[in-house]
Amino acid sequence: MGLPVVALVGRPNVGKSTLFNVLTRSRDALVADYPGLTRDRRYGRAQLGERRFLVVDTGGMVEMADGIDEMSMRQVDAALQEADVILFLVDARAGLNVSDQYFSERLRRMGKPLVVVANKVDGLRSDVVTADFHGLGLGEPLPIAAAHGSGMEALQSRLDELLPRADAEAEASGPPGIRIAVVGRPNVGKSTLVNRILGEQRVVVFDQPGTTRDSIDVPFEKDGKAYVLIDTAGLRRRARVSEVIEKFSAIKALKAVEQAEVVIYLVDASEGVTDQDANLLGLVVEMGRGLLIALNKWDGLTGDQRERVRRQIDVKLPFIDFAEKHFISALHGTGVGHLLEAVDLIHRSVVAAFPTSLLTRLLQEFQADHQPPLVRGRRIRLKVAHMGGHNPPTIVIHGNQTDELPGAYRRYLMNAFRAALDLQSVPVRLDFRSSLNPFKGRKNELTERQVRSRRRMMRHVKKKR
Repeated sequence: MGLPVVALVGRPNVGKSTLFNVLTRSRDALVADYPGLTRDRRYGRAQLGERRFLVVDTGGMVEMADGIDEMSMRQVDAALQEADVILFLVDARAGLNVSDQYFSERLRRMGKPLVVVANKVDGLRSDVVTADFHGLGLGEPLPIAAAHGSGMEALQSRLDELLPRADAEAEASGPPGIRIAVVGRPNVGKSTLVNRILGEQRVVVFDQPGTTRDSIDVPFEKDGKAYVLIDTAGLRRRARVSEVIEKFSAIKALKAVEQAEVVIYLVDASEGVTDQDANLLGLVVEMGRGLLIALNKWDGLTGDQRERVRRQIDVKLPFIDFAEKHFISALHGTGVGHLLEAVDLIHRSVVAAFPTSLLTRLLQEFQADHQPPLVRGRRIRLKVAHMGGHNPPTIVIHGNQTDELPGAYRRYLMNAFRAALDLQSVPVRLDFRSSLNPFKGRKNELTERQVRSRRRMMRHVKKKR
């Protein structure tokens, strides 16, 4: 994006994600008193004073990394390679650690601008708790308390000295693109699909449920078009979610769906369509996001298994009959190349706008083909339709007695508008509003007035007699 890059590195649980949230003035990074919470690289736009830059949050550095820790360390190495300045965070309360000395030697050999940041100095004498870190030989340690936002002025001064200047265009621009959230149950291949679309090992992939704990935004371009791909944590049934970390991960995943324009819902075809898939898809439809169903691991199924999965979709997911289905293999890349093409088409439907004249004409045609029912001897009349919003497309319909309109007729109109307007893979919301009757409530008042007038007339006639 043309902005200088600052990488936050250090041992697990030294406060990297907390500092990331302070610098980006957000709560994007998941923070908890739990070592090894962050595993993937997370980017954010930061600003200290007038200086703007990209900040990269990374997983904790470990010496003898294997398994999932090895995958996380590869993410750290990638962040270090692209960084212009490295902030090496240490825990001031824990003091100098053997691992700190080991990693300081490794960082020194990179030859990049490096700042030792001693975090968690709140309530302590900073000159005392940072004394040991002079032994790292990396210059004056910078004391901060990221949780309270203290020490940011000194950090700003240090970064002003070290960071290269960004061009004005890069500073003014924000992360553009269609926001695509990849959602599904744990261990269905979401991170593998994200890496396959990007063409690189951008997020950690490991054969273990719960590998992804936070929602990771990845801006990228394909064929001159900008996108933001969001890898989310796997969502399980609420009764099975016991760890606090998993609860926060689920909240972040649902927030990612809410902020997305298109959702790619990934189903493990080898396990079939589960009740949890139906529940999660219900949430996506309720939020009104454009929806694309990707059935992963399709290449490993027999003909009978594929037919069984198709039947399950018809039986368990009748409410998403409007959504496109793609049969893919995220691991081998089969069918993945067409996903972004489908996303482009869905996004056009998400942001589409239509004139009132067209919507009203269609509404009248739909009523002519299939009239609304009678209510207490009166026909429901729908008169005018106009756009009420986007993402999802919302059509406002004015008429009389709309509160009495049955659900079956509402669904008829919804499907009719979707087909007539060629809205692909997106739920359509209809907002019905009843016209006010100017004479409602005046009948009794007029009758009483007439009675009083008649009584006066009768008294007048009697007097004359």
